Amino acid sequence: MEEQRGHGPSHRWRYGPARWSGSGGDAEPRDSRLPWRSTALITVFVLVGTAFGAQGQPQRVPLDGYARVLLLVASVLLLWRRRRPVGVVFGTAAAVLLYTGAGYPYGPVLLTVVVGCFSAVVAGRRRAAWTALGLLCAGHALITLWLYRWLPPAGDAAAGPGQETVVITWVLAVAAVCELTRVRREQWARERADRAQAAQRRADAERLRIARELHDVLAHSISVINVQAGAGLALLDSDPEQARAALTTIKAASKEALGEVRQVLDTLRAPGAAPRAPAPGLDRLPELAEQAAAAGLAVEIEGEPPRLPPGADLAAFRIVQEALTNVVRHSGSRRARVRFEHGGGGLRLRIDDDGPPAGADAGGSGNGLAGMRERAAALGGAIEAGPRPDGGFRVLAVLPSHTGEDQ
Repeated sequence: MEEQRGHGPSHRWRYGPARWSGSGGDAEPRDSRLPWRSTALITVFVLVGTAFGAQGQPQRVPLDGYARVLLLVASVLLLWRRRRPVGVVFGTAAAVLLYTGAGYPYGPVLLTVVVGCFSAVVAGRRRAAWTALGLLCAGHALITLWLYRWLPPAGDAAAGPGQETVVITWVLAVAAVCELTRVRREQWARERADRAQAAQRRADAERLRIARELHDVLAHSISVINVQAGAGLALLDSDPEQARAALTTIKAASKEALGEVRQVLDTLRAPGAAPRAPAPGLDRLPELAEQAAAAGLAVEIEGEPPRLPPGADLAAFRIVQEALTNVVRHSGSRRARVRFEHGGGGLRLRIDDDGPPAGADAGGSGNGLAGMRERAAALGGAIEAGPRPDGGFRVLAVLPSHTGEDQ
């Protein structure tokens, strides 16, 4: 059942290589499959390559059954290099050291130590890898400089400085390659994590943007509908014509809200596609004032709305819309003033009402004001909102006239 749900090994590593835990000890790695194919190729290469190389080393001990067993042991141990990297790197080093001490021909058997060391380093067991390499280097020096007198082949001479220099250079090259690979893998892991975090941040920003849009659209329209529904109910018997007008306003407001919500949802359904309808802007301010008037709020507009880039234009419109919605819902005032001021490369947008507050949530419940602040901050602007000394409420927005989107 676990694998059917996509949590089994076959699903886990479908799109990438296995990863070792990198924690202490020979912890069981996440991919428990044995690397049969690569180990088989290495084994064949070691056996064939050593047999071929032995032909050019007549002074060494000829290959026999014991030599082939050591070659097989060093190669087959690599099957467990993912599960037990520490044991494998020490095991291959010991097998190679026994092979060398027995006087057999040099050959690609050293490849097994390279692969074992690489696996240990990648698994996070660097100390074990370097210890195994150091022991192998020290054991080889001990054999070639001192123990050669009692070890085969007979009549062998001490190794010269050149031979030991080659061994030391080989060990340093293996260490450098393993460390370089480890650094690159860590760098790739960091880059993947950074890309994932950037994608998450973009998703969060888009989610907040959609939440702001839906809140602004629905809060304004539902406020108008609520006010008009209350008026219609109150006038249904005494003044049917006024009740009819209220119902007409409710129909228009709900139709507009459905249209804007549909536009937001269309954007979600078609990622990357351009919206089918232009985003609202300050050119729809008269329409917004008419909707507020239908809800019983008279709106005075002072100053000329400027021409702004699309993002700033939408933000300014939504700020005015949310501020007027808060006046309708939370203020006893039936009059609001919207004032535009230009200067200093920016726009000062001020919305005032005369109060008094109509409840405990005067000025807004918090979501609308937070959305306004987020819109202004995204453009490099700021919002100030709070009670006025004379009992009213003021929203002051400072927005830059030029943003990055118009460059």
